[in-house]
Parts: sequence; C-alpha cells; structure tokens
Amino acid sequence: MKRYALRTLGLSLSLLLAACSSQTTKPEQYSGFLKDYSQLQPATSASGVPVLRWVAPGLDLNNYPSVMVEKPVFFPKPQPSDQVSQKALDDIAVYLQQAMQRELAGRMQVVDQPNQDTLVLRTAITAVDVSAEGLKFYEVIPIALVAAAASTAIGTRDRDTDIYVEMEALDARTSQPVAKIVRKGHGLDLENKSTQLTVNDLKPALDSWAKDARTFKP
Repeated sequence: MKRYALRTLGLSLSLLLAACSSQTTKPEQYSGFLKDYSQLQPATSASGVPVLRWVAPGLDLNNYPSVMVEKPVFFPKPQPSDQVSQKALDDIAVYLQQAMQRELAGRMQVVDQPNQDTLVLRTAITAVDVSAEGLKFYEVIPIALVAAAASTAIGTRDRDTDIYVEMEALDARTSQPVAKIVRKGHGLDLENKSTQLTVNDLKPALDSWAKDARTFKP
C-alpha cells in the first residue's frame, strides 16, 4: 500500500510539473517575430500567470504619455482550417487590438499616429491550436494554426484551445524595443472536433492580456 501511495504521489507531482511547464512558450516555439529572444526571463504577469519577458534597464513608463496599439498580425501566416476559419482569425486580431486600446486608455492616451513620446505596441499571434490533447511542437509550427488530428474513438472529446503571442513595446523616437513579452493563453474548451472556434472562445485570454498591459510594471 505504501509503495502504491508513493507511486501515486510521484505521478501526481510529474503531472503537476508538466502542467506548470506547459503554461509558457518553449524556446523552440519562438516564431522569429522578435529579433532577439536571448534576454527573455521567466516572470509573473499582473494577473499571476507565468510569462517570459525582458524590460530595458531604467524603463520609466511616465516618459510615454501616449501609446499606439498596432493591429496584431499572425506570424507566420496561418492557413485556416475546418475548425478555425479566416473570419475567426480576423475577429481575434481585431478584438485583441480593441481590448488593448480599451484597457490602456485608462493609463495613457491612445493615439492612431505616434509622436516622439509614444510607446508603440506590436503584437504577433504566433499560434492558435485546437487539440484533443497537448500538441507536440512539430504539430503547431510552421503551420501555426492547427486543428490536431484525433482518432474516431476520441472525436467527441472536449478540445483545448490555446493561443500564443509575442509582444514588443517600441520607443517611437528611437524605434528600439523597451520591453518584450512572450506568453501563452488558454481559451474555453470546444465541445468536439466539429465545433467551430470563435473569438468568444479566446476572449478570456485576450481580456487577461489587455488588463495585464494596463497594469504592467517594469
């Protein structure tokens, strides 16, 4: 009985560690959108979620009274699937931009054109995956947008939804980055492999990212 309990405890710890490690993007999953990933360090967002980030030494956000939020891009370019349509992709990008603008408006002026004192926020959505179980990296990239293959036997299982982003904030005067963040978000479960993904399924993650941007601290 003791040996069984120890095996059970060991399995539970292994599952816990696996879950923790899956909360952030792995280095081999970087898309190339950011020019340099070498300075990224593990950190915790304002909402308590593990992220990878870099902040320029001495960054003072008070030096940036305005912010311009560029429309998020998909990098690399995705291929729509039966479960994830082009409309869903377009809606996700538009909603993330609007959510960022809405939240950041409570902290600084949101502008359409930058001036010398503007912070420019660039975002790339690097993967959206819908899977019956955790995807291996080679199933996500370079396609970047995946409805993972599932056998008929598990075709009715709930399917996880995940979205990956890489963000950088640029000083409009110098065009140099002052902060970078790489993170992964979890959306709502889809009922099965026939259920269409919509922006509503990913809103929990997108809204969380926007709120973290408003409360970001160097």
